[in-house]
Amino acid sequence: MSINLSKGQQISLNKADGNTLTAVRMGLGWQAVPRKGFLAKLTGGGGDIDLDASALLIAEGRPVDVVFFRHLVSDDGSVRHTGDNLTGGAGAGGDDEAILVDLARVPAHIDQIVFTVNSFTGQTFAEVQNAFCRLVDETSGAELARYTLTGGGNHTAQIMAKVHRNGGGWQMKAIGEPATGRTFQDLLPSITPHL
Repeated sequence: MSINLSKGQQISLNKADGNTLTAVRMGLGWQAVPRKGFLAKLTGGGGDIDLDASALLIAEGRPVDVVFFRHLVSDDGSVRHTGDNLTGGAGAGGDDEAILVDLARVPAHIDQIVFTVNSFTGQTFAEVQNAFCRLVDETSGAELARYTLTGGGNHTAQIMAKVHRNGGGWQMKAIGEPATGRTFQDLLPSITPHL
């Protein structure tokens, strides 16, 4: 059973049977807001939005590695990006981009993994609809949690969520913080308060 998260809400990533999750997928989906008017008729009514998902591996409050469309696998091999989607389109359906995390292989010094999404081409979230971030148990395929992005806005990025160590297990926190930037490096000042 999936939980719909609100901004700032946290959930434990322990399974109902008391075991901990070993592998999760952070899926991101979005759609372009349909265009209206004369230009929409000429161009087919829709547009492509190129959003990019990134995962920053954090140790003691500092980023030590990043997984994104130009670096698809973390240096230790525990986090893997499935590839760049240049158009979006899944929205409320499947994932447009996904990042797989083998929690059992994440090195002990990594205490947080922050997931971001940014518009490399500079389009704003006012041009995006049905954006979501969801966490899936990669072993069973069950969706564990979903955070739906609302509000649009003139920002070009979003700090979506993070998974972080909590005792012997992991928790997920929905962040949902608007930011401005075309790359994950641009987002670092906005990420820091959430570490």
